[in-house]
Amino acid sequence: MFIGHFAVGFGAKRFAPRASLAVLLAAPLLADLLWPPFLLLGWEHVRISPGDTRFTPFEFYNYPWSHSLLMGAVWATLFALIYRVLQRDRSGAVIVWLAVVSHWVLGWITHRPDMPLYPERHGRNGLGLWNSVAGTMATEIIVFIVGVWAYASATRASDKIGRFGFWAYVVLLMALYVGDRFSAEPKSVAQVAWTAISAERYLVLESG
Repeated sequence: MFIGHFAVGFGAKRFAPRASLAVLLAAPLLADLLWPPFLLLGWEHVRISPGDTRFTPFEFYNYPWSHSLLMGAVWATLFALIYRVLQRDRSGAVIVWLAVVSHWVLGWITHRPDMPLYPERHGRNGLGLWNSVAGTMATEIIVFIVGVWAYASATRASDKIGRFGFWAYVVLLMALYVGDRFSAEPKSVAQVAWTAISAERYLVLESG
């Protein structure tokens, strides 16, 4: 799941109007923001294994600290508390918490049974949507369109530059999603981690 997580962030704006788009996107992407540094530190592991699923060449066999349901709730609580303290927005903090936890739910839909419930147990949860390329892309694109529509209908750009910037950002996300699906396989886990760090950081910061 990639643009599906962005869809959650876009859609959350309708329910947390005081929150910045950068915060609302960082929330559902938080697990993926934590995962690359954890890979580099050796706390979590992934294999480049073409064919593990039809959609992605990665075998996610150990990522309990960033992607387990229990730790997702922990990270969600920490992120929501920080937002609550800084912004004094109680209802927005609830939405931020839900957005962080949504990452596990969407992962459960797309991943094969590898999503862990808590750190000390290897994951055995996942519906395996990634075993269908067409099903995965159709589902994510539909969810993304709904999220973009929810955001666009809940906000109004202050000028033409803001309006153009938003739609350019949407097009960029779609281009990256399609391009990544048909790109060459990475050569190493380190390449995966550093590419993810730079791309995710850029996409979240640029949204603000």
